[in-house]
Amino acid sequence: MTESAESQHWAPERLTALLTGAVAEAMRAVGGHVGGVYLRSSTPGLLRLAVLSGLPGPLFRPWWRMHVDRPFPVADAHRLGVEIQLADPTETMRRYPQLAAGLPFRFGSVYVPVVGASTAYGVLSVVRPATADASSAPLDRDRLTEAAQALGAALLELEAEGPTVLWDGEPLSVPPPDDVCAPEQTGGGPADLLPEGVFTLDRLGRFSYVNPRAALLLGRPRAELLGQSLWHAVPWLEQPAYEDQLRGALLSRDPVHFQVRRPPAPGAGPGAGERYGDRLSLSAYPGPDGLTFTAVPVGREAEATTAASHPGAAGAVSDPPFGPLTAPAALADAPASAAAPANGTDSLYPPVILALALSEAVTARQVSAVVMQELLPAFGGRRLAIYLLQDRHLYLAWESGFPKGFLDPFDGVALDVRLPGVETLTSGRPLFFESMQQLAAAYPGIALDAEQGARAFLPLIASGRPVGSCILGFDRPRGFSPQERTVLTALAGLVAQALERAQRYDTEAALARGLQAALLPHRLPVHPQVETAGRYLPGTQGMDVGGDWYDVVEAGDGLALVIGDVQGHGVQAAATMGQLRSAVRAFALGGHPPEEVMSGTNRLLIDLDPGQFASCCYIRLDPLTGAARAARAGHPQPLLRRPDGRTEVLDLPGGVVLGVAPDAVYPVVDLHLEPGAVLALYTDGLVERPGTDIDEGIERLRAALARAATPTRRTGPSLGGTADLLIEEARQATDRPDDIALLLTTRRATR
Repeated sequence: MTESAESQHWAPERLTALLTGAVAEAMRAVGGHVGGVYLRSSTPGLLRLAVLSGLPGPLFRPWWRMHVDRPFPVADAHRLGVEIQLADPTETMRRYPQLAAGLPFRFGSVYVPVVGASTAYGVLSVVRPATADASSAPLDRDRLTEAAQALGAALLELEAEGPTVLWDGEPLSVPPPDDVCAPEQTGGGPADLLPEGVFTLDRLGRFSYVNPRAALLLGRPRAELLGQSLWHAVPWLEQPAYEDQLRGALLSRDPVHFQVRRPPAPGAGPGAGERYGDRLSLSAYPGPDGLTFTAVPVGREAEATTAASHPGAAGAVSDPPFGPLTAPAALADAPASAAAPANGTDSLYPPVILALALSEAVTARQVSAVVMQELLPAFGGRRLAIYLLQDRHLYLAWESGFPKGFLDPFDGVALDVRLPGVETLTSGRPLFFESMQQLAAAYPGIALDAEQGARAFLPLIASGRPVGSCILGFDRPRGFSPQERTVLTALAGLVAQALERAQRYDTEAALARGLQAALLPHRLPVHPQVETAGRYLPGTQGMDVGGDWYDVVEAGDGLALVIGDVQGHGVQAAATMGQLRSAVRAFALGGHPPEEVMSGTNRLLIDLDPGQFASCCYIRLDPLTGAARAARAGHPQPLLRRPDGRTEVLDLPGGVVLGVAPDAVYPVVDLHLEPGAVLALYTDGLVERPGTDIDEGIERLRAALARAATPTRRTGPSLGGTADLLIEEARQATDRPDDIALLLTTRRATR
């Protein structure tokens, strides 16, 4: 909750009761075993998990925070105000590959926005067993909607009594409805006599039963385990690979089997091997009240009672449909090195690393490089090919590791050709071949690039639209576990989204560059008393071009000098810039004074309502006398280099940026431009650097302008040369986060 909970007019307990009650009602309506509610926080655009029911909070720490612009169902439900249902992992993988990659388990889910009047407070979320389709699930839609509406109305009423309802703390972990998560029997039960270790965890991850053998294997007395959380009582189990197993069992309700290594006890003698320093084979069997575990030292499973005879294991003796994340118990008799997965890692590749890297890739080439550097090594792959779809043909966009020229015949192949790279896209199904012989048998006559190895062909589909296909090559035959297949398919969805974004970026960037070039002046007016020089540089990040512009307008017997900067980048910023430039020109040609030009342009931008604002500096100059009148709207201060070389930052009072306040006032200041003086107008891209104050950048520009032409020089550079000198450093920079506009003006001496 908010940090000032004690000072709130309403009691925090009321909010907690409202949230837990709504979650319980939503779980009953959906038949779910896990529920939660996200609430808005004091950070704009950030939702926080407020209540989590039926799951241990520490296991789901990566999902405690959710930005509303992220491609996850919670964010979409909140931002769009719509209910989202995901029937099973297949639908989740198709619509939200990021979620499927992070939680590749068998479950369905429902997300309902919580709204009070017109205020969006958050989202109710429920996890339920996977179903063939959403309609076949025990979903009481009316009851679920009523639960969300009732919570929204209650939060609105609560907010009317005190401060804004926000959640800024950690989530509250509560038991599911009608479930008492208290420690059960502490001894004397039949399981106490079993030769294998048996213990149970409730839905919040707390020990509710431990038999003597389990206490011995876990290295803690039974009294110190009961009622404690797993991670507090047995901290060496708090590892990502083990937590993946527990998440799978709790979400999908399928059993999981995995091995763990116990740490040696400090100073343990030779007889301590039974308790410390060896490996355990754990099996977790989900039930309505939590998880039941069996624990057996590796190599001694034959001495233990079979899992099927365990009271909580009936009908649950097989591996989960998605398979284990680490070596299964069946490999317990093998050496430790043989128990590792084929890719040589202890757990599957964390998809969040790939997602973060892909978020920074803006071109198809950058996306392909990320896949090569991050995804392929994680699964032990050595070869990669990415094809993109265009005009019903697949064209090779990236390749690495294949023999030179091998893929050339497949470049531009049509979608009606029977090839695995084509059929994986047209069918939407991934194709896995554990050996090259298996691939050759499935596609007789296909050319092979190696005699040994394995191949995975993955469809690249984003939001239901085909993007291309991806081929992963492995040097040796290998199997693909069900969970590996699921994760690879989900990661392919992430890659497809990044490639689709890259294609859209290329298209929009080309359009924005063309629009920007068309709207900027191709040449500036030539005047006998005044010389001007303008320069423009696009940025090197994001959409490259933005809304920076400069202009010189001949208006009657004067000249209007204009520079402006529209917030944002891309087509929208360039289009808004064009509208503003046209408006300023129209006002200037109409002979309006600077304050009317600025206020009129401001009202026009507000009426257009493009969701953007702009800074601007407008100066009306009399070429004959040098008299000038200036108005400024949130724009950096101009620079003035006098004929004797003294260069200063002008101090012009100004109004707010354009497009914010309809009644904004823009004061006007009188200036004088002497013959030989240089007036410099610029946008903030020229003076801003990450990690430094903008005033430092302005001072650097002032010093550079002073050095560009000093009184000791007999012949200084031309005005255009001076402009080139001022932007030279920015032009050479490879990392230019913003675009740059510069306009220099000088008066010639009259003869």
